Amino acid sequence: MSVLAGGVVHARPTPAGRIVAALNRTVIHVGLALIGLIWLVPTLGLLVTSFRPRSDIQSTGWWDIFNLHLTAENYRQVLEAQGMLQAFANTVFIAVPSTLLPLGICALAAYAFSWMRFPFRDTLFLIVVGLLMVPVQVAFIPVLTGFRELVPGLELTKGYGAVWLAHTAFALPFGIFLLRNFFITLPPDMIEAARIDGASDAWIFRKIVVPVSVPAIAAYGIFQFLWVWNDLLMALVFVQDASKFPMTRAIQNLLSQYGTEWHLLAAGAFLLMIVPLIVFFSLQRYFVQGLLAGSIK
Repeated sequence: MSVLAGGVVHARPTPAGRIVAALNRTVIHVGLALIGLIWLVPTLGLLVTSFRPRSDIQSTGWWDIFNLHLTAENYRQVLEAQGMLQAFANTVFIAVPSTLLPLGICALAAYAFSWMRFPFRDTLFLIVVGLLMVPVQVAFIPVLTGFRELVPGLELTKGYGAVWLAHTAFALPFGIFLLRNFFITLPPDMIEAARIDGASDAWIFRKIVVPVSVPAIAAYGIFQFLWVWNDLLMALVFVQDASKFPMTRAIQNLLSQYGTEWHLLAAGAFLLMIVPLIVFFSLQRYFVQGLLAGSIK
């Protein structure tokens, strides 16, 4: 035993206790590794299948390591012959603005709901929270009709404008709710001290709130980017020009035209997956910090 200041007595762990604790940690780590492996198996199978010739896919499974022949021809066909390279560029043109626009609007609105005083602030915030309960699918037809009738000269559905606006609008309730719940955990003294010094709300938001809220903002940005990148439903509704189709629609067309060409489908699907994987693993530090930031504060 050891006695600390204040008379608190702590028992030193015995060798048997240390062994039990180590075994408990080992069991937890092994269990987590097994869960991770189970989740990784489909991705590994897709990756191997994307490099296998069609004849091998039709004769043996991807796990047959003794008859494994790999080729990059599948990716060449998908990128060149099936137009997936243009679809990849279209997906980037859709995903980046559809992430940055709601990110900026949500951050500004969350700051207003957190640290600015204006009439009906709490009522408006409750309305925003209530919009989280509304399925986005019920608004597709009214929104699409509005794009066609209210602004007919712009022809938003012929380009990227309609899908940018749709993704931004449908992302606002969750983004405002998430960032507002983080912003209100910031120390009030820090905000008040800046106001006493004569700082404007714009200066406080840009110089104080945004720098200390990078984990939460980045976490929401990752959520939004992954959602937009993997989206098919909004692309089906709001992108009606075949030359602007994203990868999700291009892969759907690939499936309808080449339903048995599993080597091409696997290559196209892995191309769709690779960017979200890179983004997530590159920014996972901010993602974890953003999820834990409220509890830590």
